[in-house]
Amino acid sequence: MRRRCSTRYPLVLNGIVDTTDPRTGASVQPCLVTLRNTRDVFTGLNLRLVEPLACLSHLNASVSKRPAELAPVRPVLEFDMVDKRFVDEVDVLADLDQRPNLLKLSPTEFESLIQNLFAKMGLDTKQTRPSRDGGVDCVAFDPRPIFGGKVVIQAKRYRNTVDVSAVRDLFGTLQNEGAPKGILVTTGGYGPASYEFASGKPLELIDGSNLLYLLAEHAEVQARIDPGELD
Repeated sequence: MRRRCSTRYPLVLNGIVDTTDPRTGASVQPCLVTLRNTRDVFTGLNLRLVEPLACLSHLNASVSKRPAELAPVRPVLEFDMVDKRFVDEVDVLADLDQRPNLLKLSPTEFESLIQNLFAKMGLDTKQTRPSRDGGVDCVAFDPRPIFGGKVVIQAKRYRNTVDVSAVRDLFGTLQNEGAPKGILVTTGGYGPASYEFASGKPLELIDGSNLLYLLAEHAEVQARIDPGELD
């Protein structure tokens, strides 16, 4: 059964120009267009046939009144790449042994591994400081226009099934962070209640087998998840 992404959650588009200020010669990146709308509105557009200004009006966009002068508008949502929660990146992938057992990694090493993996997959990723509240382990920024944006990632190095409460917590974190998507990654698995709760929400659940596949596909790491070695 194929799970569909919900069309009710907002997507944000900021039209930022990388150019030179003719007054100073300095490099600038003004935001000239900004908008927020739902996925179903975006997917209903035929961008080859629309008239640009009419389309932006239809999307309730804020547009620069003087774009030729690079007069900016305030973005609907700004992605802050400087956050006091972020820590320096640790390249765990480079230090892994051949056929590593992921369950032998420390929780912090496992979080770094997940950050490294999503960076390999093309996201701009930042690992956060350890916290007691089970909050954000990693923040990623998908650079794709329209469908990209901020992604909240939680990593759980578990032997067994992740409780549905962890999926609910991720959804709450997603709303607090103002991110359009959340990903929960585990070495274990998920029960029916977790998949039922995630259905129709912008949540992606990656279990142990899918994690091993992603490591092999994107990082060329043939990892293992072997609880027997811990006994």
